[in-house]
Amino acid sequence: QVQLVESGGGSVQAGGSLRLSCAASGRTFSSYAMGWFRQAPGKEREFVAAISRAGSYTYYGDSVNGRFTIFRDGAKNTVYLQMNSLKPEDTAVYYCAARISGQAYEMGRLENAADYWGKGTLVTVSS
Repeated sequence: QVQLVESGGGSVQAGGSLRLSCAASGRTFSSYAMGWFRQAPGKEREFVAAISRAGSYTYYGDSVNGRFTIFRDGAKNTVYLQMNSLKPEDTAVYYCAARISGQAYEMGRLENAADYWGKGTLVTVSS
């Protein structure tokens, strides 16, 4: 079992920045890939970013590529999502996810690629 707890959501104006955190527990942190997804009201869940077990490889959705950065800290068992140049269309509930087997990039390509999910944190970007 893996437990994931997100934090860092909030309200920000367009052009601003936020950093989301996801604290993981329950299994060896380096044994699974991590990712972020988001879901806006009335829309389907969208892949945001993923990172490999060792943190060597990162993957991003087209809508956030170049603005968001995913990274992980093994000492803190935490994965982060640094969000810059935020836009109103980035408004959503952001979910942290873990993938036990398989590769990180698959989180952006396969349905149900994540094995564990956090409860989400709300990000609101105003214009």
